[in-house]
Amino acid sequence: MLKIGLTGGIGSGKSEVSRRLAARGAVVIDADRIAREVVEPGTVGLARVVAAFGDGVLRPDGSLDRERLGAVVFADPDRLAVLNSIVHPLVGERVAELQAQAPGDAIVVYDVPLLVENNLTPMYDVVVVVDASDEVRVARLAEHRGMPEPDARARIAAQAGRDERLRAAHIVIPNEGTLEELEARVGEVWQDLLARAARG
Repeated sequence: MLKIGLTGGIGSGKSEVSRRLAARGAVVIDADRIAREVVEPGTVGLARVVAAFGDGVLRPDGSLDRERLGAVVFADPDRLAVLNSIVHPLVGERVAELQAQAPGDAIVVYDVPLLVENNLTPMYDVVVVVDASDEVRVARLAEHRGMPEPDARARIAAQAGRDERLRAAHIVIPNEGTLEELEARVGEVWQDLLARAARG
């Protein structure tokens, strides 16, 4: 099993790369998606979050109000640490389950937005970084998510810097061009990963 850590700053196109690797046969484990799943209504995770933060973080339908919770935790490192202590172990358990279900010879791609920030590089055989300049990312966030420029810049500033991310990379996928260029580069990277997996 070859373990790939896939990362990239917000707006870099990491999710697009993840989809294209999955289409080629990679087993993709999406950390963000799992983090949402473990706090869905009826889960032990949501019960723990409510116990820690109160009913005020729930929407009327009983689901987690992420924006309200975010406003609480991102302004207070101690509260953020409490949230992480609830969510991270549950995510870890689910990731381990999914990994155990993957075939032994699989190329498993872990889609991890904060891989560099959380010093997770040693957990992976190969780290792939999807890279785009801050200006390109700000423009994408405005275009695709309707995010105001100051918000986009704040989100980018809260993550690892571009140079720091590139230093952690074994493979870089530049993504400032067309989807056709991206597709070609993902194809090259996939061949590289297949060769690495074959070498064991």
